[in-house]
Amino acid sequence: MRLPPEIRTDRLVLRPWREQDAAALCPILETNFDHLGPWIPARVSTPAPVPELERRLAGFASDFAGDREWRYALHSRDDEGEQLLGEAALFPRSATQRVPFSEADRVELGYWIRRDATGQGFIGEASRALVALAASIGEFSCVEIRCDARNAPSAAIPRRLGFGLARTIESPSVTPDAPAVQLQVWSLELASLRDAAR
Repeated sequence: MRLPPEIRTDRLVLRPWREQDAAALCPILETNFDHLGPWIPARVSTPAPVPELERRLAGFASDFAGDREWRYALHSRDDEGEQLLGEAALFPRSATQRVPFSEADRVELGYWIRRDATGQGFIGEASRALVALAASIGEFSCVEIRCDARNAPSAAIPRRLGFGLARTIESPSVTPDAPAVQLQVWSLELASLRDAAR
């Protein structure tokens, strides 16, 4: 694995998904589908029984270990113990699509969080940690965030982190049979972060 198996920030622990996370994830997906479904792919947002979620998360874990994509489960760190909040992930990319790491020249940052944890800065905190991690991987020239132009809370994250809006493209909706959407592509060059770290 190129990425660490655990990242700690002030309030969060980020770990690759594990099968045993399915029991905690199941009620989150069930109660947040209307919150998440319009914005993230069905294979991530769709509720399912725990055994099916275990298989889904085992696939995510395998992809992480194989450097195909790096999905971290977000857990809060507080006096009440850890609670599952959502996900922050990195996906190797070319200019046009997600690709194997060996073909990537950039990386895409994606994220989601359950409704009752929004507005508390958790996604910004996790995203800053993953941007710093991406900067440590020399093959990546930039980090991109792609979000539906209608999803204002999601678009606020790259603005806060210093990304620039590179372009807006037409893209298929994540919802089957829905019309195409305007997808914003936000970009942050990593060279300046690397220079600052030297």
